[in-house]
Amino acid sequence: MALQRTHALLLLLLLTLLGLGLVQPSYGQDRMYQRFLRQHVDPDVTGGNDGYCNLVMQRRKMTSHQCKRFNTFIHEDLQSIRSICRTANIQCKNGQMNCHEGVVKVTDCRETGSSRAPNCRYRAKASTRRVVIACEGNPEVPVHFDR
Repeated sequence: MALQRTHALLLLLLLTLLGLGLVQPSYGQDRMYQRFLRQHVDPDVTGGNDGYCNLVMQRRKMTSHQCKRFNTFIHEDLQSIRSICRTANIQCKNGQMNCHEGVVKVTDCRETGSSRAPNCRYRAKASTRRVVIACEGNPEVPVHFDR
């Protein structure tokens, strides 16, 4: 009897917290956000060279089975990247309207075309440029690098 009452109280607490927005179901959003961070965020670097791309692409497991042809690393703090999600919505390449744009420091890593996984080789281009990211959730967080 006491166990049923405890379960009922826990359920009521969970529903209350959900209603207040303090606990949010992720529906995979958190996994997508973590993947975005792994693949596209490196705030501790200001710009990379070829060696940077070769090392970071491998460390972040983007060369295990095949060489990822192109990847962009954003060199800004997480707060700055997340603030892009608060800009006006624009259309993504897939037609959805959950993309946002901002100007950030980046390193673009392009596969040379002459390497094979797992020893992929990249050419780096560091710049400050406009990027477009898709955001989801409440509060919105980046989940996809669109362009």
